[in-house]
Amino acid sequence: MSPILLQGAAGVAALLFSLLVLLVQLGIVVWVYSDAQKRSDQPAFLWAIVAFLAPLLGLVLYFLLGRTR
Repeated sequence: MSPILLQGAAGVAALLFSLLVLLVQLGIVVWVYSDAQKRSDQPAFLWAIVAFLAPLLGLVLYFLLGRTR
């Protein structure tokens, strides 16, 4: 196989992986925001910002500190 074709396939795979990561991150932000509106005494938009800036850490912090009800 041609090295150029392999490089193109790697680029497409990297793009698809990046889109998947972006979708998961946005899903985490939306879920944290909607859940914080229902179950947190703190502002939901602040938890959404934390989840956006550090998705996995923000999700763990939200579970440990943000959910009160």
